[in-house]
Amino acid sequence: MEDFYETKIDCVDGQIIGLFGVFDGHGGAKVAEYVKENLFSHLLRHPKFMSDTKVAIDDAYKSTDSEFLESDSSQNQCGSTASTAVLVGDRLFVANVGDSRAIICRGGNAIAVSKDHKPDQTDERQRIEDAGGFVMWAGTWRVGGVLAVSRAFGDKLLKQYVVVDPEIREEVVDNTLEFLILASDGLWDVVSNDEAVAMTRSIQDPEEAAKKLLQEAYKRESSDNITCVVVRFLHGQGSSGYA
Repeated sequence: MEDFYETKIDCVDGQIIGLFGVFDGHGGAKVAEYVKENLFSHLLRHPKFMSDTKVAIDDAYKSTDSEFLESDSSQNQCGSTASTAVLVGDRLFVANVGDSRAIICRGGNAIAVSKDHKPDQTDERQRIEDAGGFVMWAGTWRVGGVLAVSRAFGDKLLKQYVVVDPEIREEVVDNTLEFLILASDGLWDVVSNDEAVAMTRSIQDPEEAAKKLLQEAYKRESSDNITCVVVRFLHGQGSSGYA
């Protein structure tokens, strides 16, 4: 098991903050565990966390990655994806690197709020090749014939090509936003976005909803680790459940 997750509620400048994340390790669990333990701490300490949350998230991703790479030279082929959500008042900031995914249910509709970073995507492949790397087929499309994601924490030997630049999306939290699902690709390999929403929309307890998704992915014989966090929004307040 190389997946980790984090859910926490904190307070910054009198504002209640929600922090949620799923981290899917590859080549070992060490990077995923490090990101779980350090990413949100770096974010909360950022001087622009409240004034420019997107900049703070971008900086926190990059500083967490840099610190890991500098602190542990033995984990050259170990890495981790990340899919995170930060709730600040009526704003939800979703960021990701890799192929863990975030979706929301808004007005009953499943909406992807992250993009899977795969080497065969036209823009990702171009970025990798412009940096001097290559993408080849080895069971699936892989960076350098090795890695099946094009953005990640860690992966020191491929860092020139496998960047940690997060894509960040901001959503307004209003009465149309019902819930958020963050999950590793062990879920998304066998369950579509629409199916995930359909399975869980009627389940008010977010922990039970997360368990339902895990059980369904297992039933469908997902071949990867499965981790899922469900966050349900009630009258503008974040309520988190996970399994």
